[in-house]
Amino acid sequence: MASPLKDRRIELRVTSAQKAAIEEAAALQGRSVTDFSAETLVARADEVIQRDRQLRVDAIRFDAFLEVLDRPAQSLDGLRSLLTRGSVFVD
Repeated sequence: MASPLKDRRIELRVTSAQKAAIEEAAALQGRSVTDFSAETLVARADEVIQRDRQLRVDAIRFDAFLEVLDRPAQSLDGLRSLLTRGSVFVD
């Protein structure tokens, strides 16, 4: 399978120590610094995005949430009236 066209560039400023560590890690895996860095950055970005999208609650709060969901529905008279009233957008 062909690799997607790499048509964008990211430039980073790093310390000498950071650059040396990145180069060493890339070399240990037999990869270019670009390939190593891009894959590492994308993996970390995916982790951050997934963590942001996940709802995290502790067991006690989750159990309380489930208890509320299991309660019987309540009738809300004002809402019932609103939803049964004719639309203002109909002639």
